[in-house]
Amino acid sequence: MIERYTLPEMGRLWTDTYKFQTWLQVEIAVCEAQAELQLIPAAAVEEIKAKAAFSTERVLEIEAEVHHDTIAFLTNVNESVGDAGRYIHLGLTSSDVIDTALSLQLVASLEILLPCLDDAIAAIRGRAREHRYTLMVGRTHGIHAEPITFGFKLAGWLAECLRHRDRLSRLRQSVAIGKISGAVGTYANVSPKIEQLTCERLGLRPDLASTQVISRDLHAEYVQTLATIGASIERFAVEIRNLQRTDVLEVEEFFAKGQKGSSAMPHKRNPIKSEQLTGLARLLRGYAVSAVENMALWHERDISHSSVERTILPDSSILCHYMLVKFTSLMANLQVHADNMLRNLNVYGGAIFSQQVLLALVQKGLTREAAYAIVQRNAHTAWNQPDGDFKANVFADEEVTEHLSAEEIGACFDAKRHLKHLDTVFDRLGI
Repeated sequence: MIERYTLPEMGRLWTDTYKFQTWLQVEIAVCEAQAELQLIPAAAVEEIKAKAAFSTERVLEIEAEVHHDTIAFLTNVNESVGDAGRYIHLGLTSSDVIDTALSLQLVASLEILLPCLDDAIAAIRGRAREHRYTLMVGRTHGIHAEPITFGFKLAGWLAECLRHRDRLSRLRQSVAIGKISGAVGTYANVSPKIEQLTCERLGLRPDLASTQVISRDLHAEYVQTLATIGASIERFAVEIRNLQRTDVLEVEEFFAKGQKGSSAMPHKRNPIKSEQLTGLARLLRGYAVSAVENMALWHERDISHSSVERTILPDSSILCHYMLVKFTSLMANLQVHADNMLRNLNVYGGAIFSQQVLLALVQKGLTREAAYAIVQRNAHTAWNQPDGDFKANVFADEEVTEHLSAEEIGACFDAKRHLKHLDTVFDRLGI
């Protein structure tokens, strides 16, 4: 499942070689648009398409001398094209090529991320279906609350990831923006028609109104969306880490044969994948801050954003991809200890059923305040005691038995009554 898109493939999209390929793709698309409008000879475009090539090493060598990446690229391309090369980059500015090509990189990255997110969704959905009725204790503030199922917990994760699926789909449309409008974006030397035709060839839409660059709110949205996905993965990972604690041990990361947990303590089986994912999410959030700060450029452009994007766009794309692949594997192989879940559910004689006893007493005519005091007294007597038994306390309390029969008290401790509307949630999610 997760092998469809390998990690190196995402990295390849952010190499210098791939970047220059997209630059050449944009330059040729502009030439084709100009030829369609009979602004340059069609024969010259065919010659450009046949001969245009670049060497990444040569581009970088020229850039070291001229200190301008686009000029270095064009110089190298023209070394292979010859006289027809005079029609390349005609009327354009560097950002026409760089920003339009960058959009192609972002789109390509999303076309890898979307199927990877689908894999994560499938893994969560499968485990939620498997553990639809696997009872466990729900916790608030880290303290036992009321019964849920492990499948119900995963249903919440699934809903969150489905929202991310929608976000990535919308983002795929949002970032598919091209800009071929020349210096400061006024179309002084290249017409909007050329921009339209070029973008159509590239599968992009013309920017509604660009300066010399495409405004960086789109790029900020891209990084922020990936950071939000990372934050969800972190939320899931933190939950797994908490549930794997020795005194809880309701789930556990798969521990491979031959794997070691500690150099000093042979018994250790640590949640290292979840901890790794937690740390990587912090990096993604940091990139999101940088992306937002990139939005404020001087006048029609400066290049303060450029040096930042050379780091945050490749890294955030690769990191998000890595996290999705690793999380999918983690979920698919997660060890679920249902017996431990049931044990923890019934600790202290089922103190977590206190609300059911409270409601039963209220239904018999007691005020909520009076009923609460009775139930709290019995619960706190059992709480955190080695032999604490809330259920036994309730059965022995005359203030309770005065109003509730043994059968009615027993019904309060039936965990299944907490699951009566569970199917509603699962049906909504198609589980």
